[in-house]
Amino acid sequence: MEKNIISLSIFLLSYILFVFLPNKRTHVALAGTALLVITNTVSLRDAFFAVNWNVMGIFVGTLILADIFMESKVPAYLAEIIVDKAKNTTWAILLICALTGFVSAFVENVATVLIIAPIALALAKKLNINPVNMMIAIAISSNLQGTATLIGDPPSMLLGGFAKMNFMDFFFYKGRPSIFFAVELGALTSFIVLFFVFRAHREKARLIPVEKVKTWVPTAILVSIILLLALSSFFDTGFSYMAGIICMVGGAISVIWEKFVNKKSIVAGLKKLDWETTLFLVGVFILVGSIMLTGWIETISSYLSSLIGTNIFLGYILIVFMSVIISAFVDNVPFLAAMLPVAVSVSSKLAINPSLFLFGLLVGASLGGNITPIGASANIVACGILKKEGHEVKFGQFMKIGIPFTLVAVTTASIFIWLVWSK
Repeated sequence: MEKNIISLSIFLLSYILFVFLPNKRTHVALAGTALLVITNTVSLRDAFFAVNWNVMGIFVGTLILADIFMESKVPAYLAEIIVDKAKNTTWAILLICALTGFVSAFVENVATVLIIAPIALALAKKLNINPVNMMIAIAISSNLQGTATLIGDPPSMLLGGFAKMNFMDFFFYKGRPSIFFAVELGALTSFIVLFFVFRAHREKARLIPVEKVKTWVPTAILVSIILLLALSSFFDTGFSYMAGIICMVGGAISVIWEKFVNKKSIVAGLKKLDWETTLFLVGVFILVGSIMLTGWIETISSYLSSLIGTNIFLGYILIVFMSVIISAFVDNVPFLAAMLPVAVSVSSKLAINPSLFLFGLLVGASLGGNITPIGASANIVACGILKKEGHEVKFGQFMKIGIPFTLVAVTTASIFIWLVWSK
């Protein structure tokens, strides 16, 4: 059997099992990876390099830091302030989503979810509400706003590197409003969707302040990591290693601080981290990598190019919404990497500004992951955190929020891009 048939079969079977066996998703991902290697569809070397180790470094490093951050009681303290200042519980949740979006514009999405999750969980416990919908909202808010700036998300960094765009180009590019404004318009309209999701929580929670911050050191480390991550994009323009190293160093500093100041066991602390989600992410990277290595992404890209023909509006709509659909199931980083040159090629044939298709592609690929719990790394991480807290997230439950949020945000952002860049 041809390698491309084997890779596609294993990929599809794995993703089907992710849907029907959510409790066994890590086992499924690792089994699929093992099958790819055993059948020699993917070599060990290719499997290793299919994993985005920079993202994995961000994940593991921030996972450690987030755990220590939560133990410092700062998240619980912030939760009390948010509840106290908010008009009611609905606005308390929406404020946390807004905070998530702000942080995500400057920090990779996975790191953002890990930073905000302790605050959300602390708020849910104080109000005695189920945290599932709140965590879903945090994940999709992170994915949305991460697209707004050059340093917010790997796809944005990929586009920036490919089109040679600097930080300010995401605000104004060649004298026109750029990606940032399209995303912010999408954020405003999708915020209405979140309001309807949480509108029933109208009660005003009156909490007696009881939380006392144990230490501000983890918060100081966290703020330093955020600043360093923002600066790293100017040095590591290809998003290849620096962010992961920064987060791993931050995690190591946190572990050492915990050991010598709080006398905590390093081994015990590491054991309780979410290694199941870590292994699942590794498996997903390899499964998606196998699809790329055997030419399936290129095949889809070529087919899309043939469909577009000379119709600019049809081409734009196809690129945006096909990106949305594919990115709901396939990691957007390899997909975007394969599609960027296609978008430029089609633009050249149509003799139009390539920014129209490039920006539409970025919006579709980045926001499409909000549809399913496996569509983006941030979603996977959020579901992993919830599972650790004893809450299972079903596909339908996630999509009930993800689909309307995505459609509203993508439609608004893509209309803005068309109006500004189609001329």
